[in-house]
Order: sequence, then structure tokens, then C-alpha cells
Amino acid sequence: METKGTINIDGMNIPIENEKNILEVIRKAEIELPTFCYHSHLSTYGACRLCVCDIEGMGIQATCTIAPRDGMVVKTNTEEVRKIRKMNLELLLADHDISCPSCARSNNCKLQDLTRRLGVEKVRFKKAGKVQPIDKQSWSIIHDPNKCVLCGDCVRACKEIQSVGAIDFVNRGSKTCVAPAYLKSLKDVECVYCGQCVSVCPVGALIPKPETEDVWKAIHDPNKYVVAQIAPAVRVALGEGFDLEPGTNSTGQIVAAMKRLGFDQVYDTSFTADLTIFEEATEFISRKIKGERLPQFTSCCPAWVKFAEQYYPELLPNLSTCKSPQQMFGSVAREILPKLLGIKPEQLVIVSVMPCTAKKFEAKREEFIHDGIPDVDHVLSTEGLGRMIHETGIQFKKLTPESFDLPLGFKTGAGVIFGNTGGVSEAVLRFAYEKLTGETLLDYDFKMVRGTDGIRTAELELGGIKLSLAVAHGLANARKLCEEAAANESKYDIIEVMSCPGGCIAGGGQPVNFERDFKEKRTQGLYNIDKQLQLHKSQENPYVKELYQMTLGEVNGEKAHELLHTHYHGRKRIVDQQIKIRNTEQAKIEVCVCVGTNCFLKGSQQLLKQMMQYVTDNKLQDIVGFEGKDEMVDVRATFCFERCDRGPIARVNDKIIEFATFESVREALDEEVRRVGKELSKTT
Repeated sequence: METKGTINIDGMNIPIENEKNILEVIRKAEIELPTFCYHSHLSTYGACRLCVCDIEGMGIQATCTIAPRDGMVVKTNTEEVRKIRKMNLELLLADHDISCPSCARSNNCKLQDLTRRLGVEKVRFKKAGKVQPIDKQSWSIIHDPNKCVLCGDCVRACKEIQSVGAIDFVNRGSKTCVAPAYLKSLKDVECVYCGQCVSVCPVGALIPKPETEDVWKAIHDPNKYVVAQIAPAVRVALGEGFDLEPGTNSTGQIVAAMKRLGFDQVYDTSFTADLTIFEEATEFISRKIKGERLPQFTSCCPAWVKFAEQYYPELLPNLSTCKSPQQMFGSVAREILPKLLGIKPEQLVIVSVMPCTAKKFEAKREEFIHDGIPDVDHVLSTEGLGRMIHETGIQFKKLTPESFDLPLGFKTGAGVIFGNTGGVSEAVLRFAYEKLTGETLLDYDFKMVRGTDGIRTAELELGGIKLSLAVAHGLANARKLCEEAAANESKYDIIEVMSCPGGCIAGGGQPVNFERDFKEKRTQGLYNIDKQLQLHKSQENPYVKELYQMTLGEVNGEKAHELLHTHYHGRKRIVDQQIKIRNTEQAKIEVCVCVGTNCFLKGSQQLLKQMMQYVTDNKLQDIVGFEGKDEMVDVRATFCFERCDRGPIARVNDKIIEFATFESVREALDEEVRRVGKELSKTT
């Protein structure tokens, strides 16, 4: 029901227009109250207490937690309110690692900004707590708990937007911190490396893991030939670090800056986005005609792929086998550039500039490393490239634009819009229309797949074939579609998934931006670039066609599959974590049963109970002929054997049992008891 009326804010009557809290009404009055923990797209938390105001009849209250009502009188800047805000900020500063000059977020830190805004000149409180270890083990994200202000933004983003929950609050009182399960590294838990925690963190507690020094080392090595690829979304966000509006197309300046930094060639990932469409759309059309492995899920987003590996391994056959554009570029570049550039293969260093923290993890996947050489050597985030440019003193805004190098720098508009949610689906439709109808597509905009809704659907008919599509951004939305598909209830033929809300334009490696409309501006920036280009369909890219003629052969052919396709596998959510159900001093045999989600749903908990009962009933003594054999056996619950599609999974010492039943595990245990019993008999 729509809320009506007005609120008197500092003497101004401001209409209530269905805002969910007083804070949003205050912002409508052009007053930007300080806040750490408030994001309109996340649940209300009310932890930082900086948005407090004096509400008539209610006293000092956090405005983010109170719904607006007609007739309220609010004062935003009384003496008492100002003192409370300053004191709360001082308390945060007292428990913060103030290493501002060397912090990656030094030029874009809410804590610094609010300290200046509120006029805090000294901290009256002693520093509390001890220094905590910094987690640098992940390929994608660095977690520094010493800089955390406990705003909870990362926790809520991970749970509410992504439905992952890889981090949460741990301990109580003054010992409270944000950490993964069991205080493990982000590398060893179910983190998918999407970086949405980085995007909402107001300080430097979570940042993309830098690879700039590795890139500088390669650039300065005279024996190396360093090339770069730039993802579509980078060009509408990097300029924000140089005081340009979000959405500003700074492609020419980016290329010019990178040439000055020392990159030998600068290419466009949009080229391999076009290439992806050839392979993925052809794969989809084949599946649709044959009616097999539908719905087909896109596979461009590495965070989504890891999410599927962890939570829905049974759906992995439904994922497109296509590599992401980043990895396709790496494969193609290693195949053709040494000969094209007249260099030795070992001289070539491939650097990606990506809006995505998960791309760092993707480049290190074993599937993309051959004979010890990765397809992509280093992945810079957008903000990482910005820091390199700042370091050299290059005046970015004053640079004369330069163009990408050919052939891997040519693209169509279809490749560029890959950076937006719905962009992959639209590019597929631009390809499929001509493929299925045999007609030339003139109106290339498929606006039915655009928008900001978490799940969008569309139905259309092409060449007599009815197609049903779904587009999801944010993994919580993707989970809903996965549940339908896992239950064989999906009505869609193809499903596009991007982990980040809005798509790659809001990736975890992009400049952190707290403006309310920055996503919309970046999104529109990519659509504007599409409009400005002469070619808008991937099948029109002449250099992709030449690549097939000279190197790849047929679309979806043998060579194309060798270079452009891959496979995925079930993955552990928690690494090296077991729960000891029964622990003995003389144990010679270990029985482990997976209780991860997939195995749990297939009955592993009951299996664990049955095995525990079997061991504790001391039935094992009958097998080897003397008592006490139950003391030989430990029973443990574990979390994953990375074979989720074949669960439940159990292990008896070194023997792994797939599709485990009580009978099969008991038989394996009895056999192992006999073997160990004989060995013990020989020594007694």
C-alpha cells in the first residue's frame, strides 16, 4: 500500500512517495546523511549509527530503520546529533588499522571521507584489540580484518544478492569480526570470488588481489612481448578514477595509456565475445533442434560457473561447453600471435584487464593451464590498471585516443554489450535470428532481454522454432532458476547467468562507486557504444570469419573444440574440514561420509547414522575373531569429494564409494577390517 503525506525535515515539508525509511526521504531533500551500512538494495541493518537524527517524540534514532509517517518532524543536524555522530566515528577509528597512505582504497574510502566531513580531528579512545592476520591466499580477493568497520555490508551482499554466505560475523562483543566458516581463508570456503563484497565495502577491508607488480616485471623484461586484452565493461568505468562520469567511453584513452605503460599490443576481449557467439549460439541451436541438455546455461561468468560446480553439479552438463571470452582470447592468442608477431611462444605474456575479481581465479584454473603455461598469465582489475596509470603520472584525460591493434582488436556491438546483463542473450538472438530464418536482421535491438529485474524472461519464434529465454543477474536469482532445472521443471531453452547485479559493469574489479545511478550510466554507456559502431552482429565480424578460415576450421569443429571449449566438475565448498563423529586412540580405519548439500539430499545423513550404529554395536569383532575391533574405526562427516553428481559419496580409508548405500559401505568396511585384522594378528 502506497504511503502518503509529508515529513518536516529541518523546516522543509518533504512528500512521502513510498520510501521505505526516513533516510530515503531525507536524501530527497538533498541532504546526504553519513552512513556506512545502508544500501538500498540490501536489507536494513542499522549498525553504524551515523544516520541518526532527532525525531520529535522519539528522540535520537537511526533513520534507516524507521518507516516514514505523515506529520513526522525530523532535525538532522542538532548539537546532540553532531556529537553522537562524531563519537561513533571516533569509536570506529579507534578499532581501525589507519594505514591510509598505503591503503588501496585511500582515494575512495568512506571512513576518510566522513572523517573529513564530520570534522574529526583526533580520536579520544584507545585502540582496541590485537592485529589479526591478513588473508592473501585467494587468487582474487584480499581480506584485511584490521580495516573492517563491522558494517555488515559484505555479509549481507554475499547472503542476499548471491545466496552464498561465504562470510559472516564470528564471535561476540569486542571480539566480533567478519570471517569465513571455521576462520578459513576465502580460498578454502564456498566463496565464488564474484567480488560483490569488495563492491560494497566502504573501506579497504576487502580489495581485489593486485597483480600489478607481476605485470610491471613482464613489461620491463626485454625478452618478453606483452599483449593485453580489455573487457567491454572496463571502457565505461575506468574513467571514474580520473574524474570522468560513470558510463563515459574512454576506450581510446585506455589504449593510449597502455601503450605508454609499455604494452606491445592492446586488443579487445569483445573480439572473442563475438567468437563466443559463433560457438555458443551454434551449440545452443544444435541442442534445441535435438532437444538435449536443455536449458543451456551460459558459461561466460566464472563466479557463476564455480557456483554451479559447488551447488548444482548435476546441472554442469547443461552449461555451455564454451570457454569465457577471456579464456578464448588466451587460447587463440597463444595459437596465432607468435607466428603473426614473429616472436617465440615463450616470449608471449598475455594480460587481461577485467571488471571481475573471479577472472583472476578463472585464469588459474587447471583446465586453462597447459604444460605449465596458463592461457592468460595475469589479470588486472579495472581499478588495478587505473593504479598503474596513476603511478606513472600519465594525464589520462589529456591523452590523444588510439585504436586497438588488429586482428584481435576488431569487434561488433554484439561483443561490446556482453558487459551488460542480458547482453549475451541479445547477442545470441542477433546471431540465431539470421541462422534460423535465413533473413537479414535489420532491427538488431532485442529490448525484451534488457532491464534491471533480477529475472527476466522472453518468448519468441524464429524460423518456425519457438524459443524461451531467461536472464538472471545475482546468484540468488540464478538459484531459483537452477532449482527449477534440477527438478526438471524449467520451461526455458537458454538461461543467461551473470553473478553481479547489472552484469560485468558492476563487477568486483570495477572502481568502487557509491552513487545511486552508476550502474545505469555504465549500462547505457555500453549500449551507446553498440549504437556508434558500424557492425552490430557477431557474424558480421570479418576478422572472426578469417580466424575460422585460417585456423579454426568449422564452427564447433574439432579445432574449435580444442581451443575454445572446456569442461567443468563438481567442487568442494569447504576444503579439508571434517566433523569427528567417533574418535578412537587405536584407529586404523577411517570411514568418511559426505554431508555436503547434494549428498545430504541423497540420504547421506541416514547413511552416517547407520554406519555409526554398525560400528558402535561392536559387530566387527565377529569378522576377525576377537573383541575390541570397534576401537579400530573412526567415523567422520566430511563436506565434499568433488563427485556431487554421483552421491552419496563415502570413503573407507583409501577406497571411495560412489552412489553409496549402507550395504556397499558396510561391505567395504568389513573387507578393510579383515585386512587390518590380519596385519594386527601377525604382529601379536
